Amino acid sequence: MFHEQQLIHELRFKAIRSSGAGGQHVNKVSSKIELTFNLEDSQVLNEDQKQRLKIKLHARLTKENVLLFQCGESRSQHKNKQIAIKRFLQIIKEGLVVPKRRKPTKIPKAVKIKRLKSKRVNSEKKANRKKPNLD
Repeated sequence: MFHEQQLIHELRFKAIRSSGAGGQHVNKVSSKIELTFNLEDSQVLNEDQKQRLKIKLHARLTKENVLLFQCGESRSQHKNKQIAIKRFLQIIKEGLVVPKRRKPTKIPKAVKIKRLKSKRVNSEKKANRKKPNLD
């Protein structure tokens, strides 16, 4: 897979002011964290992993293949940083999961016979509802 600690060292953090209500304190404290990760410059991920992440995370990446996260949930800068790292690692892990190939299977003969039998029963049931032909 990949080494998490090395990947965390490649992240760039920036503290910015949180938006919204909060009074005097929020206007002078930078508690919101902006995390950036440049996918192209990563030394931890190999080319195959980078390609897979580009495909899976295309909606979250910028044109320069930079992944951006912002976290301002907590009033603490340290907690926001931990939350952002946790989310980042989760998204990277999910993005690198290789889906299993589907093995096409045949429909069992008993299932086909059961389906045809139930169709026949239904058609007979509906045919019995019709008025009899007296010709």
